[in-house]
Amino acid sequence: MKTIIIAGGSGFLGNVLEKHFTHRNYIVKILTRTPKRENDILWNAKSLGKWTNEIEGSEVIINLTGRSVDCRYTEENKKLIYDSRIDATQVLGLAINLCENPPKTWINSSTATIYKHSLNKEMTEENGDIGNDFSMNIAKSWETTFNSIVTPKTRKIILRTSIVFGKNGGAFIPLKNLVKFGLGGKQGSGQQKVSWIHEVDFSRAVEFLIDNKKLDGVFNLSVPSPTDNSTLMKTLRSILKIPFGIAHSIALLKIGAKIIGTETELVLKSRNVVPYRLLQNNFKFTFTNIETALRDLVTT
Repeated sequence: MKTIIIAGGSGFLGNVLEKHFTHRNYIVKILTRTPKRENDILWNAKSLGKWTNEIEGSEVIINLTGRSVDCRYTEENKKLIYDSRIDATQVLGLAINLCENPPKTWINSSTATIYKHSLNKEMTEENGDIGNDFSMNIAKSWETTFNSIVTPKTRKIILRTSIVFGKNGGAFIPLKNLVKFGLGGKQGSGQQKVSWIHEVDFSRAVEFLIDNKKLDGVFNLSVPSPTDNSTLMKTLRSILKIPFGIAHSIALLKIGAKIIGTETELVLKSRNVVPYRLLQNNFKFTFTNIETALRDLVTT
């Protein structure tokens, strides 16, 4: 049986991937700071340790490590967000290169937030506009660190992942709760693009990239046609049978963000990202329609 190592895999996306690959008869091991289960392996995400023995001879290592950006961008939090990504990537690269039989593939997280706010231009891997603010610079530094590590025996892939909608975590839960409490109106203008991917297709895309040995480099993980914020909220209200939803002005969002300790960028930035390279290589999505995807998450 082949082994997949998921670094920082105790969160939502790690759980999604663990379930997917376990059902496909992989052995899945999770590198985590707080091991609780038999397949959890202790690491501190910044220095070598006994965990390095686990990656010897593994098929794939997937790095999801990084402090959540769902917080206020204080100087302290900025440093934690930056350090958590850079430290983990560097130490994984070191560990891979110390292996006699290193992983065949190394998949490292990035984010679709690396692209500029865009209402009209579609951001592809080749022609997307990469900007200059805190979030985008974090993503650039993360990718630069990953790309600077030479792994002669290990193929390398970067995932620029959009919003992943899943039944048991991620953005879907708070959006559903907003709608249920009558607060599920558009946010800001409502015109901002929302690039998303269903958890099923997220896992399938990762598996696709693992199986297609000739593929490497950067891949956008998002549906071919983004929705917009107004349509997203209207669709979710319809599915949940909630007839109304209070809209949120930018001013109100700024106040709310301070209260709950987050940033308005998470809902106001227009992420107009398309998966050109996945489509070019004939990946077939299961969910491309926002209503079908959300209905699946609500009813299953």
